[in-house]
Amino acid sequence: MLSFSFPEHPSVEKTYTSLPNSFFQYIKPTPVASPNVIFWNESLANEFMFENWKKQDLITAQFFSGTSLPENLQPFAQAYAGHQFGHFTMLGDGRTIVMGEFQNRSGERYDFQWKGSGRTKYSRNGDGRATISAMVREYIMSEAMVGLQIPTTRSLAVIATGETVLRDEPQEGAVLTRVASSHIRVGTFEYAYHTLSLHELESLFQYTVNRHAPNLLYADNPVLAFLEYVMKRQVTLVTNWMRVGFIHGVMNTDNMSISGETIDYGPCAFLNGYFAKRVFSSIDVNGRYAFANQMGIAQWNLACLTNALLPLIDPNEKTAIDLAKGKLSELENWFQESYIRMLGEKIGFPNLTEKDLPLLRSLYQWMQDTEADYTNTFLVLEGAYVPKDSIYNDHRWKDWVKDWQDAKKKHGILEEDAISLMQKTNPSLVPRNHFVELALANVRQGNTNVVDQFIDRCRFPFKREPGFDYASEVPIDGDGNYRTFCGT
Repeated sequence: MLSFSFPEHPSVEKTYTSLPNSFFQYIKPTPVASPNVIFWNESLANEFMFENWKKQDLITAQFFSGTSLPENLQPFAQAYAGHQFGHFTMLGDGRTIVMGEFQNRSGERYDFQWKGSGRTKYSRNGDGRATISAMVREYIMSEAMVGLQIPTTRSLAVIATGETVLRDEPQEGAVLTRVASSHIRVGTFEYAYHTLSLHELESLFQYTVNRHAPNLLYADNPVLAFLEYVMKRQVTLVTNWMRVGFIHGVMNTDNMSISGETIDYGPCAFLNGYFAKRVFSSIDVNGRYAFANQMGIAQWNLACLTNALLPLIDPNEKTAIDLAKGKLSELENWFQESYIRMLGEKIGFPNLTEKDLPLLRSLYQWMQDTEADYTNTFLVLEGAYVPKDSIYNDHRWKDWVKDWQDAKKKHGILEEDAISLMQKTNPSLVPRNHFVELALANVRQGNTNVVDQFIDRCRFPFKREPGFDYASEVPIDGDGNYRTFCGT
C-alpha cells in the first residue's frame, strides 16, 4: 500500500456516517490489478482543489481506483431500497463505495464515490465491478448534461483496472469517480420507512434537510416544506430532460436523487427521430420509462417519497394523508406549468398559455408522423440552417410554420426576441447515440481522443455554426433497433 495524504487539500469528511449504522456499511474498495487513468476531468478537479493531482501520476491511478488509500480514510457503502419497474426491492450500493465528502471552492459539500469498486454486503448476486464502456458512457453523458444546463452528477476520473469483467462477453473493467451533491435517494427514505424505526426515519430526514436546505427546519411544517423542495427540483430536472430529448431509461425510485440531479446513466439515450413512446433500454420491455412517460413516472416516484414521509408529516394519520394529497395536487400543477413554459420557449414564446397548446400539439404530432429529428426541427424553425430533408417541404410543415408566424404576431412577439429565446433553449448538439457508440468503440480499441474531442464539443451545445449542415449528424438509418444496456 502507498502511504500518502491529500496535498494542500482539506481533509475528507464523512458526515453521512453520523446516521445510525443501519444506513451504511464501512468497507474499502477491492484493489485492482493494474490501474491506469484514461480520463481525468481537469476543470472539475480544479473546482475541488485537486489541481495537484495529475492524470499521469501513479498515485492518482492508485487512489481513484480504490487500490491504495490514506490510512485515515473510512469509505462506506450506503443502504437504500427502491421501486424497480414498480416493484419494491431491497437494494443498496452493490458496486459503489463513498470515499467521503469534499468541499468545492464555494464551500459546497459533495460526495465523492467510486463506481465499479467491488462487492459490498448490498451486492446480492452482482460482481461489484463495472465495464469500461459503461463508465465512459457515464462520463460522456454527465459532462454533456453540464453543457446542456441540466442538473447532474459529475465524473471526475475513469480508471482502467487491467482486469476483465464478465457480462454477455468479457470486457475491460473500469472504476469511475462520481461526484454528487449527495447520494441520498427517494429509495433511501423508502428503505427507512419500510424496514427501520420511526426514530431512524426521523434521523435521515434531519440529516438530509441539514445537508441540503437547513432553512426548511424553520418552516411551519418542515416535512411538507422538504417535500416541496424535492418536488420542485424534480420538476425542473425532468422538464429539462423533455426539452432536449433525453430518455433516462431506468427511472426507478433508487435512481431519483433527493438533490434533483440526474443520476445513473446506464441505459440512457437521446432522441433522434421524434417518437413519444420511444424506448432504448433493453430492460424496459413494457415501455414504462418511455420518453413521454417521464413526467408521470416522476410524479409516481414522488408519491412514493411522500408515502415514506407520512409518519413525519403529522402524527395523526388522516391529517398526514390529507396534507400529503394537497402537496401531490400542487406537484401536478407545477409539472403542467413547467412543461407548458418549456414548450413555449422551444418555439420562442416566453409566456405560452394553455390556449396555445393546440399549436404545440400539432407540431409534435407532425414530428411523430414524419419521425422528424427532435433536435434539428427546432433549428430549422429558428433558421439556423436550410434543410435538405424533404419533410420540411411537406404542406403540413409549411402550414404549421405559417400558423406559428401568425401566433407570434397575435401575441406581439418580435422575431428577434423569439429567435433569441430559441437559441437559449434548443441545443444544436446532443450526444446522439451513434456518436456515443463510436466514442466507446474507440476507447475499447485504446483510443481516447474521440471521447476528449466529443466532450469538448458538448461543452458548447448551444453554439450555432453558420453554414453547417446539421442534418449530416443524423444517423442515415435512424435509430433502427438501437438498444442500451444496464451496466450490471
